[in-house]
Parts: sequence; C-alpha cells; structure tokens
Amino acid sequence: QVQLVESGGGLVQPGGSLRLSCVVSGTIFRRNIMGWYRQASGKERELVAGITMDRSVNYADSVKGRFTISRDNAKNTVFLQMNSLKPEDTAVYYCNARPTYPPLNNYWGRGTQVTVSS
Repeated sequence: QVQLVESGGGLVQPGGSLRLSCVVSGTIFRRNIMGWYRQASGKERELVAGITMDRSVNYADSVKGRFTISRDNAKNTVFLQMNSLKPEDTAVYYCNARPTYPPLNNYWGRGTQVTVSS
C-alpha cells in the first residue's frame, strides 16, 4: 500500500519561510516522479513544483525564485522549501507520487495547511 505523509505546514508571517516534507512508502521511491500541489479555498488544485527521477525540476510561474523542490532517495522523502511567502500562497499543500512502472497510478497525501498571514 502506497502512503504519502506530509509535514511542515503551519502559520507564518508574510516574507517568512517554511519547509514541507513528504515521506513515501510502499513504492520504489527513486522510480517516481514527485510533485507538490496546492489548493486554496474555492479554487482548483494546481501544480506548484515537480521533480523527476533525474532531478529535473519545474515550477509554477507564481513560485519561481521563491520555492525549491528537492528529493532524498535514501530517505524516500521529497521537500519543498518555501521562502518569501505571500498571503496568496495560503493553501493546503499536497504531495503527489507518479510511479514510472506499472501500475501507472497516481498517489496523493492528505495534505498540510500553509497559512501566510500577519
């Protein structure tokens, strides 16, 4: 059974930083494309950042230069370092895993709340 467990969310002031972590089990982590998504209240879920098996990364335009995604295959963990946070970054952040071997399912964590407010 594949499980993704996020942590690191919380309340932070504008301009502050948070580091999200997602620990993955039940799959061959190094053979997964990993991503962070977010969903703000009343909005659709959107991709924030993704990282491939060879560590190629991509980011939403709204977070480029502020957020950094990384992975530690030895610890089955993907990270999202978030700096210079803005109120519009407030959302529930979800970890996503896409195995590159069959079955080609799509797995999600339960999410962690990030609130940026003074």
